[in-house]
Amino acid sequence: MKRYANAALVYALLAAAAGVFYREFTKIQGFTGRTTLSMVHTHYFALGTLLFLVLLALEKQLGFTDRAVGRILTVFHAGLNVTALTLLARGIVQVLGTPLSTALNASLSGVAGIGHILLGVSLVLVLLRVRKSAGQ
Repeated sequence: MKRYANAALVYALLAAAAGVFYREFTKIQGFTGRTTLSMVHTHYFALGTLLFLVLLALEKQLGFTDRAVGRILTVFHAGLNVTALTLLARGIVQVLGTPLSTALNASLSGVAGIGHILLGVSLVLVLLRVRKSAGQ
């Protein structure tokens, strides 16, 4: 259970840092448009902090965690961080107004897509494990 609490804390700190970076970076650059930088904060807060707090409560009630869940959550962590880093990279490029080649733009989208796939699949697998524990 301590791992869930620690993960929630780390993601809360990352969410706060991402929010401050978004606000200050856009202000310094004089940027007022929409950017994916704002989504880094929300991804880390919702999918990191809130999810792991929910898992902490569920673990306390159901005791669903085993080695398989640990491996699934390792994939989840990877997916969340890959997603956040690609959102950060795209957001910085947007704020700076840096043009991307078609190939680089597609690559960035592809990596973000892989991160989202890892997130989605691992989230469903963890929820299936929770459901299995709840039904016993």
